[in-house]
Amino acid sequence: MTTNTGPAPRSPGPAPGPGGRNDDEAIAELGYKPELKRTLGNFHTFAAGISYISILTGTFQLFYFGVAFGGPAYWWSWPMVFVGQLMVALCFCELAARYPVAGSVYNWAKKMGGPHTGWLGGWMMLTATMVTLAAVALAYQITLPRIDPVFQFIGDGSGSTAAANAVLLGSVLILFSTLVNAFGVKLMAQINSGGVFIELIAAVALVICLAVNITRGPGEVLTQTYGLGADYTWGYFGAFLTASLASAYVMYGFDTASSLGEESHDPARNCPRAILRALIASFALGGLILLFALMAVPDLFAKQLSTEGLQYVVLATLGPTVGEVFLWCVVIAITVCVLAVQAAGIRLMFAMARDNNLPAGSKLARVSPRFKTPVVPAIVMGVIGVLVLVVNVNQPQIFSVITSIAIIMIYVAYLMVTTPMLVQRLRGRWKPAEGRFSLGRFGLPINILAVLWGTAMSLNLAWPRAEVYNATGPQHWYLRWGAFLFIGIVAVGGFTYYWFVQRHRTGVLAEHAARTADPTAP
Repeated sequence: MTTNTGPAPRSPGPAPGPGGRNDDEAIAELGYKPELKRTLGNFHTFAAGISYISILTGTFQLFYFGVAFGGPAYWWSWPMVFVGQLMVALCFCELAARYPVAGSVYNWAKKMGGPHTGWLGGWMMLTATMVTLAAVALAYQITLPRIDPVFQFIGDGSGSTAAANAVLLGSVLILFSTLVNAFGVKLMAQINSGGVFIELIAAVALVICLAVNITRGPGEVLTQTYGLGADYTWGYFGAFLTASLASAYVMYGFDTASSLGEESHDPARNCPRAILRALIASFALGGLILLFALMAVPDLFAKQLSTEGLQYVVLATLGPTVGEVFLWCVVIAITVCVLAVQAAGIRLMFAMARDNNLPAGSKLARVSPRFKTPVVPAIVMGVIGVLVLVVNVNQPQIFSVITSIAIIMIYVAYLMVTTPMLVQRLRGRWKPAEGRFSLGRFGLPINILAVLWGTAMSLNLAWPRAEVYNATGPQHWYLRWGAFLFIGIVAVGGFTYYWFVQRHRTGVLAEHAARTADPTAP
């Protein structure tokens, strides 16, 4: 529970890079000793970031939502969200260059805003990640039964049987992910990198296949709103803000590249690059897939666009044989996305636990001597993910509310990094790592834009829209205001526990503390 301050020699460690820092100095600066095995290279860190964003998972899962509420013109939300998230990512790049450590958002919030801000940011991110794990696993249901009805193990896929089957498929996927993550980061990285390679090849191939089947120009697509603004106070802009959630739900999680920093080679250089490459590649490929899909679909006004989504476009445009090949690639993308989400959650739980900021911190922070990975967090994440899935069996509407709220909590957790970072800049206290990624004179305006964007999108995501938070069944005020209620309960309840219980125990656990030189030595 206390930091080890006894005399001990500092190990020589890896050779220093630019600025005189080696791979482990950033960890030592935060008070930790290196325990996780460095086995990840450039592509591994890039793959972790891009598999969390997961181009094919997000676009195939949410295309129908964007079209349903904004028409084909909802596509403009894709570049809008990209520009906003790019501001956040650039701030993260500076932090990743200086502190490429496990549980990146938690440690960055702690370093920028203090221990209380760090805990709350980590708690919000951890809670959201566990729900996100379950939400991504549910994506199997919208793809596998479309490939072959044999994957509809329960019922015929209608009504409650679809929800029950989704829980079954999702639970199997989470079990697989838990086992892979528990057996070490190298195995996870190899499977994840292989899956990402297939996903990238498939995304490029899909762009090409859709491009050669284009039947209309971009002007017909990018201005087609289906007249959906009539029922909104702000006209089509109100409809567009609702539809933009389909893009906002996809482009996040790029910080995962840095969360694996303690297991990466030269992370101070590679993690910022991986963050930017993952976000930019996702924007470019995802944007082209969405645009070309709308330009190639046989009937731009087909009802299936807003009900069956991108799966319908692929099968209708490319035919069942080629279409099913791409749908199998989507299944692979969903699989590696779950792997990446759980891997990020494990590192976050480990990072908070070694600060004794979670119950049973010593057990959660224990690194397996054989696999060199925190095994207990992998199991805890898996069990909670399955329990969250079970909620979907009888209460799918409540589950969709909680899933939406989880995304908001991630945006809020990001704000708990960028906002105190902006305060540090204004006070002249923030200095990027010497010889590493730096925004230079653009740092302040980019940081301001990151905070403004995060605040605006968090409010947009949380806005009490019936179509998002109470889409079916009788209207309930607590569902429409679910974002504010749930986030308030998680934040206030969690922080109350921290303030009265956990705060008095916090401190780097002795077995995880960095070795320091004897201060009395000459």
